[in-house]
Amino acid sequence: MMNATLSSKLQRMRQLLQDMESVLVAFSGGIDSSLVLKVAHDFLGPKTIAVTSVSPTFPSIELEGARRVASQIGTRHLIVETDQLEIPDFIRNDAGRCYYCKTDLYQALGKLQRELKMGAMVDGTNLDDLGDDRPGIRAAREWGVRSPLVEAELSKAEIRALAKALGLSNWDKPAAACLSSRIPRGTEITREKLTRVELAEAVLFREGLKQFRVRDHGETARIEVETDELPAMLDDARRARVTAKLKELGFRFVTVDLEGYRRGSSNA
Repeated sequence: MMNATLSSKLQRMRQLLQDMESVLVAFSGGIDSSLVLKVAHDFLGPKTIAVTSVSPTFPSIELEGARRVASQIGTRHLIVETDQLEIPDFIRNDAGRCYYCKTDLYQALGKLQRELKMGAMVDGTNLDDLGDDRPGIRAAREWGVRSPLVEAELSKAEIRALAKALGLSNWDKPAAACLSSRIPRGTEITREKLTRVELAEAVLFREGLKQFRVRDHGETARIEVETDELPAMLDDARRARVTAKLKELGFRFVTVDLEGYRRGSSNA
């Protein structure tokens, strides 16, 4: 059961989506875009299409999750392939990296939108995202992408509450981000670095940790986990297993950041 405020915001989002008549949802499989997709599908049915962009920066485990959630919702789900590593401005990894990445994404989605004659492109940007430095939001606006969660004034906490109430299986999914966010700003992005980060984080996933990042500092892997998971990460047996696996991937040093997980810490 949801409170009156949540009910009102949900109704607002429903009305926004209905007014669009048909929508192409930029769907990552995360909780934000999942909620947009769920509400759109419930009220627009086959006039809703989810599109997930697969690229070297998108972890394969996230694609598996996106397929699963789209199937549970019952919506049509398309996969498009992009490759930001073909974009010199992206590879440079400066403050505009996300802008170039999202521009590439929305260019691909815009082509689909025209081909499929969809009324609008929508994404999962939420109210809390507006407080961050997000060049990708600028790209979305340039391409006419709308953000129903922002327009309905939904925060991250409210989105989780709504997702749970609506029966989404991933309502408590930890926040995710593209693999390039693990590489410090100003360090060139390569396919090899992205692959190594993905394999390193798969090690932590298999260890049962929930919210984590492996930041690639060349010879050093800097592991971030939520502070309440630090004791588990520092368990002698787990620490030894993780260290050995990450060294097999080519890291000479493996460290655990005592400040814990922080979104965007590679941009410092």
